[in-house]
Amino acid sequence: MQMSAPEAVDFDQEKAHVKAMYGIGEQRTDDFGKKCLLARRLVERGVRFIQIYSGGNHNDANWDAHGDLEKNHNYHAGNTDKPIAGLIRDLEQRGLLDETLIVWGGEFGRQPTAEYAKGTGRDHNSYGFTMWMAGGGIKGGQSVGQTDEIGSKAVENRFHVKNLHSTILTQLGFDPDKLTYFYRGLDQRLVGVEGAEPIRQII
Repeated sequence: MQMSAPEAVDFDQEKAHVKAMYGIGEQRTDDFGKKCLLARRLVERGVRFIQIYSGGNHNDANWDAHGDLEKNHNYHAGNTDKPIAGLIRDLEQRGLLDETLIVWGGEFGRQPTAEYAKGTGRDHNSYGFTMWMAGGGIKGGQSVGQTDEIGSKAVENRFHVKNLHSTILTQLGFDPDKLTYFYRGLDQRLVGVEGAEPIRQII
C-alpha cells in the first residue's frame, strides 16, 4: 500500500479542467476540493470505503455553530459546495457513480431558535435534520420527510438513523437483519434488535 500511495496522491496527473471542477486553485474551495479529488482517485483504485471530513478544528472552525450560525454555515457550505458537486459530476462522467454510494451529513441538526437570549447560534437538534445520498442506486431529485413549520422536529415520513443504516447496507448488498458484529457478549446489528426498513422512496 505504501508503494501505491505516492501515485494515488499525484494530482499532477490530473488535467486543469478537472481540478477546476473541484475548485482546486481557488482559495475558498482548494482544501476540500483536493480531498474530493483524492476520493475519486481512490475509488478508481478500488478503495472500498472513503471518508471525507469537513471542518476539523475547534468551535467556529467547524460546523458546530453555537456562535453565529448564518456566518458559520455560509462559510462551510461555500467551502464544500463546489467540490462535492465536482466529485459527483466527475464520478458520473467516468461511469463510477452508479457503483459509488455517497452519504453526506453530520450526527445531528441545529435548533430553530437562538441558543442564548441574544445569541445567533443554535444548539444541537437530533429530532429534525437532513442527510442526502447520491449514486449507488439512489434516486436523484427525491426529498423525503418534513419538519414542523419552524424546523424543530420531523413530523412526516420520519426516519431514524437505523433506517439510514438499513438503506446504506441494502445498497451495498448486505441484508441489514443478518449483518452482525459481536460486542459485549451479543451479536449486535446496525439496525438494532428490532430491525429497520430501508428508505424505499429513495431507492
